[in-house]
Amino acid sequence: MAVFNIIDRVKPVFDFIYFVVMQVAKAFLVATVLIACLMVLGRYIGFVPSFPWTEEVILMLMTYMSLLGASLAVRRRAHIRMVAIDPFLPKIVIRVLDLLADAAIIFFCYILLTEGWTYAVTIGGRGSFTSMPNLSLFWRFLPIPLGGGLMLFFSIEVCYNNIKAFFVKEEKDGEA
Repeated sequence: MAVFNIIDRVKPVFDFIYFVVMQVAKAFLVATVLIACLMVLGRYIGFVPSFPWTEEVILMLMTYMSLLGASLAVRRRAHIRMVAIDPFLPKIVIRVLDLLADAAIIFFCYILLTEGWTYAVTIGGRGSFTSMPNLSLFWRFLPIPLGGGLMLFFSIEVCYNNIKAFFVKEEKDGEA
C-alpha cells in the first residue's frame, strides 16, 4: 500500500537513533569498567588516589545503560514475551495480541516518561550527590524519562510494523 511505502521512508531515522543509543550505551559501559578499575586500584594500591565519587558515578552509569538497553530491546522485540502458545494460535490472533502488548508497552513508556520527568525535576532538582555536592540529583533521575521516551519512540515503530502486518502480505525468501 502506498501509505506504508511513504511511512517506511522514516525507517532510517529509527535506525540512526538506534545506532546512536547503542554507541552511547557502549561508551557508558566502557566508562563504567574504567571507573570501577580506578576505584579498585585506589582502594588496594597505596600510590593510586582513591576518588570518593567513583561508586555513585558507576551506579548512575549503570542506570543509564539499563534504561538505554531496555529501549534497544523494545525495538528488537527482545523484551519478555510469552510465545509458548504462538504455534497453536492463528496468525490473526497473534497479531491482535501483539497489538495489545504494544498498547501496554506504550502506556508503560508514557508513565516512565511523565512520572520520571516529574521525579527528575522535583526530587532531583532539590538535592545533590553526596560525594559531588555541585552536581544535581537531576542527573540520577534523568535516565527514567530518557529511557521511557526512547522506549516510546521505538514502540511506535514496533506498533506501526504490527499494524502494517495486517495489510501487507509477508514476502517469503526468494520472492520479489
